Amino acid sequence: MKALYRKYRPQALSEVVGQTAITDSLAATLAKKQPLHAYLFVGPRGTGKTSVARIFAHAVNDFKYQIEDSYLDIIEIDGASNRGIDSIRELREKATIAPTQGRYKVYIVDEVHMLTKEAFNALLKILEEPPAHIIFILATTDVHKVPITITSRTQVYTFKLADEATMLNFLQTVAKTEKIKITKEALKIITRRSGGSFRDALSLLDQISTLTTAKIDEAAIIQALGLPTDQTIDILIQAYQANDLDLVTNTLKNALSSGTKAETIATELINHILKNPQKNLLPLLQKLIDVRGTFAKAKLLLALLPPPTTQTPATPTPSPAKINQPLTTTPIKHPNPPPASPASSPAKTAFTWEAFLSAVRQIDDLIYTQIINLSYDFQDGTLHLYANKVSKKILLREKSQNILRRALGDYQLAIEDASDLQSKSSAFPHISDIMGDIQEVIDDGGEIPF
Repeated sequence: MKALYRKYRPQALSEVVGQTAITDSLAATLAKKQPLHAYLFVGPRGTGKTSVARIFAHAVNDFKYQIEDSYLDIIEIDGASNRGIDSIRELREKATIAPTQGRYKVYIVDEVHMLTKEAFNALLKILEEPPAHIIFILATTDVHKVPITITSRTQVYTFKLADEATMLNFLQTVAKTEKIKITKEALKIITRRSGGSFRDALSLLDQISTLTTAKIDEAAIIQALGLPTDQTIDILIQAYQANDLDLVTNTLKNALSSGTKAETIATELINHILKNPQKNLLPLLQKLIDVRGTFAKAKLLLALLPPPTTQTPATPTPSPAKINQPLTTTPIKHPNPPPASPASSPAKTAFTWEAFLSAVRQIDDLIYTQIINLSYDFQDGTLHLYANKVSKKILLREKSQNILRRALGDYQLAIEDASDLQSKSSAFPHISDIMGDIQEVIDDGGEIPF
């Protein structure tokens, strides 16, 4: 039985879905019978680059196109496995030979960006002075790796991923033709998971259709693909925004125990944030990108934890002021600023985190987004900001420093490493709850426990 992605591969420009501008332009070229000597098809995988190249190669020679056919005048080359200069030299030697059946000898070079520098130089020579009977169709997913000397000598067409409406309509047509019983909601999940790639979408539909003879619904798709439900993603987002660590932990535990991978949850969270971007979710987005590989579960949990908090030593001050309240699960206190000496200039305005944030936001919105979720401490007239490596690098720039000091006024500023911060609410009990028995060992200077 032929796979769906092969069965529904287009065999004419009119059958290509979602690339109307490109197919219309190529159809006009065919009508004029004036093809160019070189084309460059650029775009993500599964968008139809190779299919359109094959259709065009057949059309310029008036060959009838069938998926399994083979014409001597249409030569397909995989750039990944034929990337050396010897392969391109051989191509140049054979290119001089006239076509045997058609008017043109068409070379389709897939993944052309994989060629070596020497191979590109060899290819450039024939692109500069091509025989009249030669047409090159180069295809790539990484056009930035193709030298400008090559791209400047080709007609570039950019293939785009399909939008959700186009993909959903296409899948509904295929499902109806193949008599696959599946709900619209289930097809919407396949649409989202395909990321706009027709090949990926058809492969997923093919995979799901073999699971059962009954009607495939949303629950069956989620179970088969090991996906978190939309409700799970919504709860995790809401729990993160509310700094509800217990809800984050319990929701993750249930999702992971059902067989959903941490990387999959992270991917769905990223897609959710990209579709509904909010400023307070940008720090989470930055952390989710790193959820992969070893300890992915722990990385996911740490990404969803509220920012760490700190507390200064207790003092006999009668009414300590609270700081960092919007971002912590427990209040953090600091002493009131010391009173100014009689000989000093007029008294400073008492420091408050909210006033500082407001001042920064009025000066520069981007710096505001960098610091809003940072932990901080105010001691002896100095504001200590605890930042990760990326944020610290940004905040230490001269421009950033000037903005922060301007907002602080007479107070001092210190940018600290977040790794040095001793969190009041340890994450170990929650990691242990998900990952298993993990013990926190505090080094007191004695022997290392084994």
